[in-house]
Amino acid sequence: QVQLVESGGGSVQAGGSLRLSCAASAYAFSSTNCMGWFRQAPGKAREGVGVVDLDGKTRYADSARGRFTISKDNAKATLYLQMNSLKVEDTAMYYCAADPRWRQCPLNLTYDIAYWGKGTLVTISS
Repeated sequence: QVQLVESGGGSVQAGGSLRLSCAASAYAFSSTNCMGWFRQAPGKAREGVGVVDLDGKTRYADSARGRFTISKDNAKATLYLQMNSLKVEDTAMYYCAADPRWRQCPLNLTYDIAYWGKGTLVTISS
């Protein structure tokens, strides 16, 4: 079983920055093919933010491109999401996800992802 633990959420004003972290065991980190960040705002469906594929390429949702950056630290078995120029509409629970099967995680969630963290809450105020 792969365990993913998110941290780094909090409350900031619009225009600010946050860095989210997703920690996994070394075994879990090495056994996954793709990883990503997803979010769910109150009353809305879960949506993709950005993913990193098996080949290391990153893909972002239109809402995140240019403002958010995904990175991996293999030595620390940690996935990061740097979020800049935050907007009120970025308010959501942010989830880390990983899958050992797919070369590419589905940014639009058209197929399932095996492992999910419990989430970290991001609140952006105006």
